[in-house]
Amino acid sequence: MTLVAAAVCPHPPLLVPEIAGGEPVAVREPAIQAVRRLVAGAPDLVVVVGDAPWTQPCAAGESGTLAGYGVPLSVTLGRAAGSCVPAPAPNRPTLPLSLTVGAWLLGQTSWEGAVTGFGVSATTSAADAARIGAELARSAERVALLVMGDSSARRTVGAPGGFDSRAAAHDGAVAAALAGGDAAALLRLDPGLSRELMAAGRASWQVLAGASLAVTTHDQDTTMSDTHTWSWTSRAEYVAAPYGVGYVVAVWERGSS
Repeated sequence: MTLVAAAVCPHPPLLVPEIAGGEPVAVREPAIQAVRRLVAGAPDLVVVVGDAPWTQPCAAGESGTLAGYGVPLSVTLGRAAGSCVPAPAPNRPTLPLSLTVGAWLLGQTSWEGAVTGFGVSATTSAADAARIGAELARSAERVALLVMGDSSARRTVGAPGGFDSRAAAHDGAVAAALAGGDAAALLRLDPGLSRELMAAGRASWQVLAGASLAVTTHDQDTTMSDTHTWSWTSRAEYVAAPYGVGYVVAVWERGSS
């Protein structure tokens, strides 16, 4: 049981065309392509991880609404392509925005296999996030993570949180760690600073770090019986800060050598 791949994407509602209207959204296509690549390896389970008001799992079939963004749509976790439907009654949706957008991205692929979600609170410590990641990596024989998370929302004066001079350096470190597959760097992200910068992805990225480190530890423990070694390849497909918010799309893949 191990992690075999991960895709990292931001979760602005504008990724969904019905929300964006005719506005061009440059991050949309890289995000969709990253998720298509994630499922192309035919994992046994896809887990969508994202920021939430609580820390707990979400089951396939749960829904989230985008009605708060001006369009009465809901998205169901695990629904096939064409996942947007008229919004259900207000008391039914349970997914937070991050998992709702993640479910929409997954719905743009041909994925029809097993899927679950996991919401991670912004108050989750790095150690707890890493532990969650290790547990998720062991939840099926071949696990793929779709990790949803925005960087800081304070890159410009017009950003949602206004300008903070620390935001660019923070986002640069995040982008470098995600592009380089650097789990240790992700675990060094300061939860307090990330909250001040409104970086909603911090805990979710640290879940990814814990999952990847669990794979490395497992490999070290089984080296004597393995006929090959495993390594990660990683790259960033998109790095920018439209609207004053940092967005990164990255892909991590596990391969043998």
